[in-house]
Amino acid sequence: MDLHLKHKVVLVSGGARGIGRAVVDGLLEESAVPVILDKNYVQDAQLKSYQVDLTSAEACREVITQISNEFGIIDGIVNNAGFNDSIGLEKGTPEEFIQSLTNNIGHYYYLVHYALPWLKKSKGSIVNIGSKTSVTGQGNTSGYVAAKGGILALTREWAVELLPYSIRVNAVIPAEVATPLYEAWINNFADPKQKLQEITRNIPLEHRLTKPEEIAATVLFLLSDRSSHTTGQWIFVDGGYTHLDRSIR
Repeated sequence: MDLHLKHKVVLVSGGARGIGRAVVDGLLEESAVPVILDKNYVQDAQLKSYQVDLTSAEACREVITQISNEFGIIDGIVNNAGFNDSIGLEKGTPEEFIQSLTNNIGHYYYLVHYALPWLKKSKGSIVNIGSKTSVTGQGNTSGYVAAKGGILALTREWAVELLPYSIRVNAVIPAEVATPLYEAWINNFADPKQKLQEITRNIPLEHRLTKPEEIAATVLFLLSDRSSHTTGQWIFVDGGYTHLDRSIR
């Protein structure tokens, strides 16, 4: 299916690896123009990459100015960057909690705020990457989970606010995804193989981790005009982990 994304300029935060990179690769396959915004610069002749401190509102403003000057348009934004920093209620501080919120949701607001004039012109699409932890909890990660819950709330709020401009806003919610960060987390356990088996045993569909490309496929659909009447939605791409697991165990 042609997603009609050819020549569309789409910003992807955290696009250097993992889910973000899978989205970037998918955009390339659709002949779109992915623009990576990441703390790490990606050295690749076919990609446009900006090394940017996403925790800084001013840095986000500057990079949006640079992009708009170069391309003259912004057709979409995929807000994806973030990390589980284990800032809990008992094992954490108020200062760390606020910093975790900044790290994990701040740039979602910063980038869209500064890109809004161009998104209005293009009647663009925004896709926010969430986490199943926002609806299930995880334990010992108050900052990250609060940010991810906020991302879902912002998705609905922006979908309402941006209706007059025909800008669509949706969220994709992964659970257990086979990314480098996830692999590093698994390897922290005494027996990584056993831990992975414990997790995948509870993923209803095929008892395996979700592939980054499977997340990316849904993101691309939501960016495209093939989903032209879809906004304010939270879409779980997790093999049924978040909802079905409770029903079948």
